[in-house]
Amino acid sequence: MEKNRQKTESTQCQPEMQPVGASTQPTLNQHPLKEYSKYVTFNVMGMIGVSCYILADTFFVSKALGAQGLAALNLALPIFNAIRGIGMMMGMGGATWYSIRKGQHAEEEANRIFSIVVTVTFLCSLLFILAGVFFSSQIASAFGADESLLDLSGTYLKVLCCFAPFFMLNDVMICFIRNDGDPNLGMAAMVIGSLANILLDYIFIFSFGLGLFGAALATGVAPVIGICLTLIHWTKPSHTLKFKLGHSEFSAKQTLTSLRSSLALGFPSFVMELATGIVILVFNLLMLKEAGNTGVAAYGVIANISYVVIAIYTGIAQGVQPLMSRAFGEGVMALVRKNLHYAVWTIAGVSVFLYGVLFFFSEGITQIFNSEGNAELQAIAVTGLKLYFLAVFFAGTNISMAIYFTSTNRALPAHVISLLRGLLLIVPAAFLLARLLGICGVWLSYPVTEGLVFLLAWIIYCVSRRKNVY
Repeated sequence: MEKNRQKTESTQCQPEMQPVGASTQPTLNQHPLKEYSKYVTFNVMGMIGVSCYILADTFFVSKALGAQGLAALNLALPIFNAIRGIGMMMGMGGATWYSIRKGQHAEEEANRIFSIVVTVTFLCSLLFILAGVFFSSQIASAFGADESLLDLSGTYLKVLCCFAPFFMLNDVMICFIRNDGDPNLGMAAMVIGSLANILLDYIFIFSFGLGLFGAALATGVAPVIGICLTLIHWTKPSHTLKFKLGHSEFSAKQTLTSLRSSLALGFPSFVMELATGIVILVFNLLMLKEAGNTGVAAYGVIANISYVVIAIYTGIAQGVQPLMSRAFGEGVMALVRKNLHYAVWTIAGVSVFLYGVLFFFSEGITQIFNSEGNAELQAIAVTGLKLYFLAVFFAGTNISMAIYFTSTNRALPAHVISLLRGLLLIVPAAFLLARLLGICGVWLSYPVTEGLVFLLAWIIYCVSRRKNVY
């Protein structure tokens, strides 16, 4: 490995590997646990707020449209995951690389990264608008919507896709302002946007009688409010983010290199978000086969509660990411590992609490979304809550391990973890266990997958520590 940083412009955009035996002295911050608590608390609160987008829709749609509305909403969710996945890939990857370069005092390049990511994200979002306007019905049909659900799912998809630029840019802006030292504003933008979504859900669905269209419209307005709030960051004297896409000393090659580095670091976040969409799509198809539209509606309850659960773990991982990236950029590997350990212990405590709540209160939780009192839906969902969420600790740790490897500029282990849990294991496990155990097999495929990935992630981590790589 190189012992000295490269000084030429062409290599300043390349990912720099930290030398073995990098500094283990603390950074200027003398209270790592206090800083960890601040970043993680703000981000978890914000992510819970974001997860309420769909949870609020689920609650109000279940009251207004019953099981049919729940099934139609759940069939449209994979597109929402794809939109959020690209936004998170651009935001987390770009912001991680931004923090690393700032830690290495490359301020000009750090701001260039921000500018590139914002521009590319906006261009990508236009593709979703085109897909929603012209192909929403075809997409809904491909995701399993039959004639009774096609119009409802297609409507929800169309509105979500038209708001794609706001969803994606909101994720990007929140990631960057958090990495620019403003986690409290990022939290406020997420929470206030979500509260607005809940209020608008009630107004649009019940007061205006807009049904599923109103639910989608309320969800789309929330990130618009979030973006407006993030702009406050540029009124603060402490901000260092600058949008620069005009003439500069950076060549096109260097711009592409920065973008490629950002995408590589953000890919695990993309896979983690997209994984939820893939799981929903696969599980919807299996539940349609096992229990028809009622099974899909029951899974809709599980999937939307899962949004909140995973949001908490994602909030922990994304909250600690700026701290690990900054410490890595400064070469303080002991502080990187300390923050990882804080995250894992937090996840363990949260997991015990969450699973206890979901296990012992499964009947009451399901009844909240079962406005028609459907006995079959109730039975399927209660069993699902108890089996599906056996994965909580494993899933949370896997998310944090992927972010750890990303934050230390090791994209390959992060990619392996994310791909295994999001696609390569969960899909065959779901089909295999469904064949063997029916609906229970569908539920168990998630904890089995996360458990296996957990073992692999910790093997990779322990081997790397033994070799003094990380």
